[in-house]
Amino acid sequence: MMSQSEPATGKRPPHRRSQRLLLRVPVVAHRQSESTPAAETTETLAVNAHGALILLAPPVEEGERVSVKNTMTGEERMCNVVYLGLIESGRLQVGIEFTDPSPQFWQVAFPPEDWGSSAKSSRPEVKA
Repeated sequence: MMSQSEPATGKRPPHRRSQRLLLRVPVVAHRQSESTPAAETTETLAVNAHGALILLAPPVEEGERVSVKNTMTGEERMCNVVYLGLIESGRLQVGIEFTDPSPQFWQVAFPPEDWGSSAKSSRPEVKA
């Protein structure tokens, strides 16, 4: 059994293509695996324009297909499991990525990619 601080795969998460927001959104995950075909009510830990980090009951495999339904909007999207993380309260942190781009799925406006860059470089220099 893994400790809570050990990643399930020992791999580093893939580089994110969009800003991540720590946001809890209730979802229902319909797993396409033969070992776990039932729906699972869960929530996101973080979201971005390309997917989310959610909690799922093990076992989960990288590459597994999961249909995720946003219970607040009723919208549903097909996703692939791209990352296996830590175990939290008996559930596995799972990174999912939409199979088709869905930037509006979470109903939030994501910050621009340069959000964290220094604003000093874009300000004109003030001379006394």
